[in-house]
Amino acid sequence: MGPLTYLALLAGCLVVTAPLELVLRVRVYARWRRLLLAIAPEFVVFVVWVLYAISQGHWDYSASLTLGVRLPGGVPVEEVLFFLVVPVCSVLALEAVRTVTGWDAGYPAEEAEVGR
Repeated sequence: MGPLTYLALLAGCLVVTAPLELVLRVRVYARWRRLLLAIAPEFVVFVVWVLYAISQGHWDYSASLTLGVRLPGGVPVEEVLFFLVVPVCSVLALEAVRTVTGWDAGYPAEEAEVGR
């Protein structure tokens, strides 16, 4: 696969979790503001962390497995996408479990019902 390996992995994550949104109607994408609030803190922390790790020489990425497009600080575009895709897929999985099992995941019952 070469330079498309990382992107293929991310695309695979999205493809595998897409049925959760479509079939189970978990409405993660429909509630995009809530999704953004859920993943923004993680995104900021991990981007800062990886920028630090790259600057200190602790972290590097294979040029043969990435596209070679680097953002400021030397972060491959695939890594930034990773920090978006994986949390989105995680939220989809959590909402699917909530939908199938009826688990409220700590939400008050009224708020859980309003979101549906």
